[in-house]
Amino acid sequence: MRFQTPLVPARLIRRYKRFLADVALEDTGQEVTAHCPNPGAMLGLKDSGTRVWLEPNDDPKKKLKYGWRISELTDVDFACIDTGLPNRVVKEALLAQKIVELSAYKSVRSEVAYGTGSRVDFLLTQTGLPDAYVEVKSVTLRRETDWAEFPDCVTKRGAKHLRELSEMAQGGARAVMLYLVSRTDCGRLKMAADLDPDYAEAFDAARANGVEMLCYTCDISNAGMALTTPLPIDPSPQMVARLV
Repeated sequence: MRFQTPLVPARLIRRYKRFLADVALEDTGQEVTAHCPNPGAMLGLKDSGTRVWLEPNDDPKKKLKYGWRISELTDVDFACIDTGLPNRVVKEALLAQKIVELSAYKSVRSEVAYGTGSRVDFLLTQTGLPDAYVEVKSVTLRRETDWAEFPDCVTKRGAKHLRELSEMAQGGARAVMLYLVSRTDCGRLKMAADLDPDYAEAFDAARANGVEMLCYTCDISNAGMALTTPLPIDPSPQMVARLV
């Protein structure tokens, strides 16, 4: 997936009101407000002074003329903060049969209604195979060594998706939770049970109920993103004891 418009570098001043970020453009020093397409906590990705990459636009209907896409972690490592992009990356990979576990499916449909008032990210179908319901989660949290962690804050919606996938699996369909690690400095995945114990509990239950847990990483640059290699998921139970 390539960005539609070449990205421009800036320095982050502050992120606020969840969807807004003040930045200083690197070439001119001009301070502008950019759209931050990420409702999460963005731990470690929103420190003042972080070098970020913005996608400019000239759409007269948009009040904000820049969209924050990438945080630069080091000279060689990047993180995609736009939660809307991972689905585009995964869809490209599904259509190109680059996800080995799902490569037998040729039909890929997006945003199909299922569960209770939900829409699954992708429904895969193929003659002779059970339908595959695929949810995608973007992972951007890293706190220790090379562990990627999900989520970075409480996500009741995410736990609901796991429960609905469990119902699909128990009904005879394939149910897949695909975690896309949207940063380039991680080598494995676990759940951040201390940040959201309910999600960790739902993860354990879903895995026990037959939901397939997949994790892939991707290449990220100021030109675009592409899904690359699978990463291992911690096989041990993810739930931790609640503090009383």
